[in-house]
Amino acid sequence: MRDEDYMREAIRLARRGLGRTSPNPMVGAVIVRDGRVIGRGYHRRYGENHAEINAIQDARENVSGSTIYVNLEPCCHHGKTPPCLDAIIRHQFGRVVMGTHDPNRLVNGKSEAVLRQKGIEVRAGVLEEECRLLNEAYFKYITTGLPLVTLKFAQSLDGRIATAAGNSRWISSEKFRRLAHRWRAASDAVMVGIDTILADDPQLTVRLVRGKNPVRVILDSRLRIPLEAGVITGGEVAPTIIATTSRADAAKKSRLGEMGIEVLVVPESGGGEVDLKSLLGLLGGKGIASVLVEGGAGVITSFLRQGLADKMMVAIAPRIIGKGIEAVGELDIAEVSRSLRLSFNKVYRCGEDLVVEARLKPPAL
Repeated sequence: MRDEDYMREAIRLARRGLGRTSPNPMVGAVIVRDGRVIGRGYHRRYGENHAEINAIQDARENVSGSTIYVNLEPCCHHGKTPPCLDAIIRHQFGRVVMGTHDPNRLVNGKSEAVLRQKGIEVRAGVLEEECRLLNEAYFKYITTGLPLVTLKFAQSLDGRIATAAGNSRWISSEKFRRLAHRWRAASDAVMVGIDTILADDPQLTVRLVRGKNPVRVILDSRLRIPLEAGVITGGEVAPTIIATTSRADAAKKSRLGEMGIEVLVVPESGGGEVDLKSLLGLLGGKGIASVLVEGGAGVITSFLRQGLADKMMVAIAPRIIGKGIEAVGELDIAEVSRSLRLSFNKVYRCGEDLVVEARLKPPAL
């Protein structure tokens, strides 16, 4: 097998940590001697052993002189766990093959340099693009301090997310809704506006698939949220953050705090709403590296208008609604040449729906 084949195995292993390692990256490791895989491992959960350590512990024989494949440069600094670089040197690996360098300024090429100084052969850049895209949320977060933002919604073929009366259940198929819950489980946070809470009283939890619940972030500039809302009364199921402004009622803010809800006071935008860029910075400061924005239309439009979205996940249902609520509102675009450009990553069927995964800007890799 070639280096690329073993790296694909490392990537496959890394994906097993999806939704559990953040704000750390997903990493897989494969140890090979004489064409035989003798150990495998991946980073299972934030705060636990890294992939290299798990692979070494999994090895069926002495790893001295063998090759270790990792999709990301081994760490060389103390964090929740000791540096993996030290373990690689201590166990006398003969060769290290890495997919890409770690953009963390504490690492970024330093581990490779040390390995070479120790006489260990290094090959870097194997399946580099695939390895970078696997951890695109980590790459953006570690280089900018901001989470990766994905807009997710389901719409009819004519671009409506609800009827004129506000009914939206269910535009998409059950199969797509399960897929959407997998996206939730893979995200650090899920975000909606207060209008979505008032209209649907969603739980914003992972129910249709197995996985962890993300942090729930509610945009509510005037603190209109009812104290009996599901995200409030079910606060023990998943953490809830309400992003508001200085105009919010102080007594209600205090009451929500007593109920275990974090109320985050964020600067106002020009229109008196929560300033989204400031909020993303505050969420990044809390270790939130990825946000799944689920609506409503006003929130989706604001992210697009301000250029704050990185990706879109859209289900197009085989329905025509006619007059109704548009998925995207006014963007002040008068000429087609100034429209927002996207690149389609994937287009596929999911149940009855057509799903489009698109990128609004190049990944910060």
